[in-house]
Amino acid sequence: MKTVISVKVDKDVKEKAQEVAASAGISMSTLVNAYLRQISATRRIEFYAPEQMTPKLEKLVAEVESEIASGKVSQGFTTADEFLADLKK
Repeated sequence: MKTVISVKVDKDVKEKAQEVAASAGISMSTLVNAYLRQISATRRIEFYAPEQMTPKLEKLVAEVESEIASGKVSQGFTTADEFLADLKK
């Protein structure tokens, strides 16, 4: 037996969720049902909220990306010995 659930959601949250569902080829109803089934099966409610980068971290990431782009990084290594040998150069 099916039932209808009515919930209030921020408009932008709904639109973004619909985009995600559509990109996976499923409806919002299927998405919500899947999440509710997961909760029922695992008896766990999990939320994911990505951490926002701090200005300091953004600066560090920009520096690393710049170094990568300019070739100022070491080669890849397949063994620890290769890595240690490169450090001794």
